[in-house]
Amino acid sequence: MIAEAETKDTMEEIQTQKKEEDEDEEEGPPPGWESTVLPPPPIAAVTTAVNSTTAAEISEMAQMVCGSCRRLLSYPRGTKHVKCSCCQTVNLVLEAYQVGQVKCSNCELLLMYPYGAPSVRCSSCKSVTDIREDNKRPPWSVLQGPLKTFSSVR
Repeated sequence: MIAEAETKDTMEEIQTQKKEEDEDEEEGPPPGWESTVLPPPPIAAVTTAVNSTTAAEISEMAQMVCGSCRRLLSYPRGTKHVKCSCCQTVNLVLEAYQVGQVKCSNCELLLMYPYGAPSVRCSSCKSVTDIREDNKRPPWSVLQGPLKTFSSVR
């Protein structure tokens, strides 16, 4: 019986502590914290923002992989340099007709390089591959062929 009474007292203490903790949580935000509700933007501003973004502008974005950290970067088409938001490296943007492809002489990874470069260093195994006529591949723009227009797809 004594053990039952002690257990009952212990249970009551735990329940009392839980009630006190619950009451403490419901007191509200900590001192110095203020919640502010921002007013909604004017309807005209929202309409202008929605109308100003057209399908043509959305499709004018391009992507590339950062040469340093390999993060995928998105940028407006036509940009010459893109700064990586992760590692702060400034990447040179090349158009498809400015890029050549060659297989690494060591690990056979497909490498891309700016046309006119005499050699390229592999980002995987760090070996240097000389650019010669026998190991060049045509640029992506040639491999993909001409762009198909909407009328030619029908």
